[in-house]
Amino acid sequence: MFSDAAPEPVSVRSLWRECQQSVQESRGCQTTAVHSADAEVQTGSAASSGTQTEPQRLVQQNPEEPEPEPPGLRDFLRRVEDEVVRRLIANARSHAFDGFQVNWEERRNLVSCLHRLRHPGAVERGLHVTSVSWSCTGSVIVSAYGRTDDGDWNTERSHVCLWNLGLRRLDPARADLVIDVPAAVTALCCHPHLPALIAGGLHSGEVMVWDTKRTRDPLLAVTGMSADSHREPVYQVAWVPLQKKGDFGVLSACSGGRVLLWTVDPDHSRLVPSASYTLMRQQVPHSGSGGSKARGSSPVGITALALSPWDSDTFLVGSEGGLLLRCSFSSQTLAEAPPEGQSLTPRAPAVFSFRPSSGPVHSVHCSPFHRNLFVSAGTDGLVHVRTLLQAEPLLSLRVSDAYVFQVQWSPTRPMVFAAATGQGEVHVFDMSRKSLRPAATVEQGAAGRAATCLAFNSQNPHLLAVGKTDGTVGVWQLSSDLTEQHPRESSRLEQIANQGAGETLAEAS
Repeated sequence: MFSDAAPEPVSVRSLWRECQQSVQESRGCQTTAVHSADAEVQTGSAASSGTQTEPQRLVQQNPEEPEPEPPGLRDFLRRVEDEVVRRLIANARSHAFDGFQVNWEERRNLVSCLHRLRHPGAVERGLHVTSVSWSCTGSVIVSAYGRTDDGDWNTERSHVCLWNLGLRRLDPARADLVIDVPAAVTALCCHPHLPALIAGGLHSGEVMVWDTKRTRDPLLAVTGMSADSHREPVYQVAWVPLQKKGDFGVLSACSGGRVLLWTVDPDHSRLVPSASYTLMRQQVPHSGSGGSKARGSSPVGITALALSPWDSDTFLVGSEGGLLLRCSFSSQTLAEAPPEGQSLTPRAPAVFSFRPSSGPVHSVHCSPFHRNLFVSAGTDGLVHVRTLLQAEPLLSLRVSDAYVFQVQWSPTRPMVFAAATGQGEVHVFDMSRKSLRPAATVEQGAAGRAATCLAFNSQNPHLLAVGKTDGTVGVWQLSSDLTEQHPRESSRLEQIANQGAGETLAEAS
């Protein structure tokens, strides 16, 4: 059946659209699916190689059997044995490195404060540190308390305090041991070989020995008050070897001019006098320095004493009148002084007189590196470097405008010594330097804080103890520059000892 309707007209634009669509459809495409697969391949190889200069032993060694020595070792040791022994003996006898201490730690500062020790009971009462001493082990510092400004008889009780610096828990404000003493302690000295023994001199004239192992009652022996004991303040005590090997006695000197040697009797808790020496002005030798021989029968008030480490017969004394004398233990000259009930006849020990100082001599110390050299100091503020062979000093240094209370040589540096001053400063001098100004100042000065005493630690030369009038003890660490011996230092000290008397006064401050 046919329709009579006319066909719908088709526009050119619609035809073009249909053709474009058909073209686009004919050009459309799609790729086939991509198939993937994982495959793993690993190669492995191992190789070992080794070299050996000697043929390898295939026989397993029994572990209990000793390892066989390498071939030729025994012959080699036999060949060098004599030479090695000869070299070891030569090294043992050599003095090339005497006094040299190896220090593996360098410090930028020459000095630094490690501890400031104080006993509250002494500080509260205004007591001064009058003396400090290190034990023979070098780990314990002992301090004595009294008053340096009291010239009258003093019956005030005092103390001797000990701090063990080797303890892990050191309390600077609490001593490890406090020994109560019935009078002010003016001198102190630890035993050179027994760390528990301490000798002390009192303002009352008594001499005591304490044994720190006896914590409840440390007093081991005492002189007591008798005709044989001192009647004036004891300003110096020292341990001296006796004739019997290993035994030591206590040597004490007082302002009354007497030097007494005591032996310890622990069974009876007393010190027994064994030798007596008295210095009288009329028996003082002429110094040969332009002064006249001392006149009068009054005793020479001793304020300082030093033992020679080179000659067991020689000791030095300084007096409150400025006299400085070389004395002999073996002197047989009788002292021109009445015994006054003493059990021993006193002898006059002075054999040589040095040029006197202008004021009391507070300290004398012998060099541990030269048998003839020593230093002295006193109220004139000077430190004199002297030799036993002449009356005039080799060198005089102006150290302070106030007193110099103590001077001491370094135990490891031949050219170094330290001086404690009334201005509170402690100066360390190094004579090997071009300038004679202090190489270091350990303590700074302060009003009312005079440095009354000092002590080098011979076992640990990096430590220096300083006692002050404020009741404190400072423990200072010295750098290696002040403790390790420099090349040719001993020879330079020998040159100073051999030079003539010097009139030049060097300003050190």
